[in-house]
Amino acid sequence: MDLGAERIQEFRTIELLNRVLAVTTLIGMRPLFHPSIGEVTVEGILHALSDPVRVAMYADIVAQECPQSCSNFLTVSDKAIPKSTLSQHFKILREAGLIRSERHGVEMHNISRCTELERRFPGLIRAIVTAHSIQSADEARAKMPTPKRPAKRAAAK
Repeated sequence: MDLGAERIQEFRTIELLNRVLAVTTLIGMRPLFHPSIGEVTVEGILHALSDPVRVAMYADIVAQECPQSCSNFLTVSDKAIPKSTLSQHFKILREAGLIRSERHGVEMHNISRCTELERRFPGLIRAIVTAHSIQSADEARAKMPTPKRPAKRAAAK
């Protein structure tokens, strides 16, 4: 083989290895842990939803009836959330049994497990999400400036 043919063969070998490694990386991703509904505990749910960002994220996921991408939550309650922090929040929600996550290419899609949780703990999730909605509305009202009333003038004699 001449030098040009050797380089072409070397290039093809490297390209083939890169493709194999890329597929191996995709196949070798750690599987996501989802507890069975029997393993979900009230304590785990309450712990996962004790963080204000996580409960806001979860309430939004519950409100939507379709899977939500992680990137939809880069801003939660007018606060920017770093991707690494979001990943941790989703992991806690997932491991508590509140959401199911699936990889779709480079995106992670999350959906609530409300139906399963409602059968296991009737009314619990609905009560928590309702309480969060009430609290959020109260906080939003408290942040709004109150309109100033004109001062009353002294009555003319």
